[in-house]
Amino acid sequence: MQNPSKETLNNWHKNPKNWKLGLFYYNKEDKRLFVDKRNPNLGITINFARRESHLFILMALIFFGFILYIITSNK
Repeated sequence: MQNPSKETLNNWHKNPKNWKLGLFYYNKEDKRLFVDKRNPNLGITINFARRESHLFILMALIFFGFILYIITSNK
C-alpha cells in the first residue's frame, strides 16, 4: 500500500495485533519508520517490522557506546 488513508493508519495503530507485548509496534504493511506510541502524548516509537529500524537501533547503540568509550578513556 503506497499511501494509506488516515483511516487505515488509525486502524493499524489501534489494532492490538500490531503491538507486541503492548509496547513494540510491528506492522509489515505500515511503511513508516516512526509511529506514535499507543498514547500519543508519550511520544513516538519505531516500527520494528521495518529493516531500517534495526539499523537505527544498531547505530544508536554504536553512538552511545562510542560516547561511553570517550568518557571512560579520558580518566
